[in-house]
Amino acid sequence: MIPSASHVEGDPSLTALLGSLVADAVAMPVHWYYDRAALDRDYPVLADPRVPLGYLPPHAPHPDSILWRSQWTAPDAKHDILRDQARFWGVRGVHYHQFLATGENTLNFQLAVELFALLRHDRDYDPERWLDRYVAFMLEPGRHHDTYVEECHRHFFTNLAAGRKPISCGVRDVHIGGLAHVPALVAGLGPRHPDLRRIVRLHVSLTHKDDEVLAAADALARILIRVTRDDRPDADRDLRAAILDEAGDWVSAAKAAAWDARAAAGPPPCPDRAVVGSVLSPACYIEEAFPAALFLAWRHAGDFAAGARANALCGGDNCHRGAVVGSLLAARSSIPHPLLAGLREGATIAKIAHP
Repeated sequence: MIPSASHVEGDPSLTALLGSLVADAVAMPVHWYYDRAALDRDYPVLADPRVPLGYLPPHAPHPDSILWRSQWTAPDAKHDILRDQARFWGVRGVHYHQFLATGENTLNFQLAVELFALLRHDRDYDPERWLDRYVAFMLEPGRHHDTYVEECHRHFFTNLAAGRKPISCGVRDVHIGGLAHVPALVAGLGPRHPDLRRIVRLHVSLTHKDDEVLAAADALARILIRVTRDDRPDADRDLRAAILDEAGDWVSAAKAAAWDARAAAGPPPCPDRAVVGSVLSPACYIEEAFPAALFLAWRHAGDFAAGARANALCGGDNCHRGAVVGSLLAARSSIPHPLLAGLREGATIAKIAHP
């Protein structure tokens, strides 16, 4: 019998990883919607708080898709990471995740599962071992079915084809997608690992050599370490306090209170849009994407489903914000069983955690 995701809920760091995967899969169909009226129209079930939160398939056309103006030419056949998906680039209305099934994760989170599996197998972190696995995953035909491949991967494989060593192929990338693997690192190595913060920075820098992204990764790691170490008292593990203490450069108590008051007066179906989309950009750039994610986690502390729904409904780069929102909320509140049961990577995580 394949174990279910619910079998790992006793470990807060594993639950945090699952939370990041759930938040990504919930947001997947509405990823990079900036027209929120179109989002509500195309996915009315998601926008209806009376309906329990669940997974939805992606719809076509995607009204805000910019794949029609996105281009990448493989440097050679050996390093082609788009392969059969390349024909959809440059075409209007294509959904970024058109071939993903309900409850399936986007590419960066599929890679996070690969990373978690390697960490649990090796019981340590070796960047060269990870890069070998990453390159093999990206180049294996049919290994994933996601149409969109982020800039960091395209730059990496362009540099690899040019003869650089894998350890030197990363570039300065300023997107919140760089945080997608942080929950996997904390769960894979454990929050008590003495070198965890250094490893987080090293791993993220393999694809995202931006100081602000690395600082955000370190802040997320510190929060996750604090709230998932069950040897600490509950007062130390309070999520709101941990966010304000460990990420004070991004979200202060005064800002959180002001944003909360603004969101409390916001219109339905998602009052949080009065902050994420009005005060803070819903886009992928780390400068505002990270505080937006931290605010959603702070505001919905104790209610995973509400936070995951709000994150999805705020549109923009909600999948990658989900690495923050989902992991932090799940670390200190339960994930509804239907969301765990419907997560396609859930059984994989359980098998890796309890072989």
